[in-house]
Amino acid sequence: MITIIDVGMANLGSITNMINRLGFKSEISNDISKIKLAKSIILPGVGSFDRAICNLKNLHLIEPLKKKILLDKIPILGICLGMQLLTKKSEEGKEEGLNIIDAKVVKFNFTDITNLKIPHMGWNLVEQKKKHILFDDMYQNPRFYFAHSYHVICNEEENIITTTNYGYDFVSSFAKENVMGVQFHPEKSHKYGMKLLKNFTENF
Repeated sequence: MITIIDVGMANLGSITNMINRLGFKSEISNDISKIKLAKSIILPGVGSFDRAICNLKNLHLIEPLKKKILLDKIPILGICLGMQLLTKKSEEGKEEGLNIIDAKVVKFNFTDITNLKIPHMGWNLVEQKKKHILFDDMYQNPRFYFAHSYHVICNEEENIITTTNYGYDFVSSFAKENVMGVQFHPEKSHKYGMKLLKNFTENF
């Protein structure tokens, strides 16, 4: 059973539907007792960094989540804002992140490029920097759907799985041990996203 954390800021139905299509079971929850029993977690999110962290605080989920990730070592996949929440902090707000990954979140800055719009929205390619199970047997020239104004900078280069170019290269997925994050939306990325979620559900 995959537990999808309901932060109150994501379209969870599309993730659930894709997991169901893959033949796996999932539940959407922000119940502490259920999260304490979780075997694997997906942390999705869309919107403001501070609001999402405050929602997690108000739901008393920060410590249970960190215990499951850091002590119990259960696998977690952060999606879009969910990926950013796993870092130390974001330029978008003042709240501290979950501080699971040594990274920060910054806004796109196109000082020398005037024709690119923020947010970065639509399909884009990813370039794999190291082997990782999320991308095992991935289709050629993998591309995913993005919708974001901020992106992650990893302080530990070895955590970077893929980068994507939008004016410059940014981190589009990372992993460290049981912790994984993707900036794109696999649930909106057709066969590429389905393959990535299949790799996550089958192997973690």
